[in-house]
Amino acid sequence: MKRYVIYGLIGPSLGGVMLLLVMTVLSGYWTGGTLMELEKFLLIAVTTMQYSYLFALLPSLAIAAIDDILSHYPQLHLPARMALCGSIAFAATAFMYGGRGADAGVKQLVLYGLVGLVPTVLNCWLSRNVLPKEVREQRA
Repeated sequence: MKRYVIYGLIGPSLGGVMLLLVMTVLSGYWTGGTLMELEKFLLIAVTTMQYSYLFALLPSLAIAAIDDILSHYPQLHLPARMALCGSIAFAATAFMYGGRGADAGVKQLVLYGLVGLVPTVLNCWLSRNVLPKEVREQRA
C-alpha cells in the first residue's frame, strides 16, 4: 500500500510539471528567458496541477502495480527493477505523446519519454524499502 501512496502522490505532480516544461521547451517559450516568464511558468504549473492528478493518477498507479509485481521477485534487484519500470513508462509516454503533430521526431520522442521515465525512476527509488512480506522473510 505504501508503494501506491508514493506513486500516487509524487508521480502525477512531477510528471505534470515535467510535461509542462517539455511543452514549453518544444514551443520555444524559453528563448528569451526573463524572470517574468519564469513567474508565468510557475503560475501555470500551480494552476494546472489539479489536471495533472486528474489525467496522470491512473497511469502512475498502473506503473506502481508493475513495480509491485516485480518486487515479488527477489532475484530482480533494485537497479534492474528501476530500469524495467522506467523503460515501460518511457515507452508508454513516448507512444502516447511523442507521435503527435507535424513536428514529431526523435527530440520530441525522447523529451516526452522522459516525462514518464523520471517520475517512475524516482518513485521506484523512494519505494525501495517497501518489500512484500515473503521477500522480507526470504532475505532475513
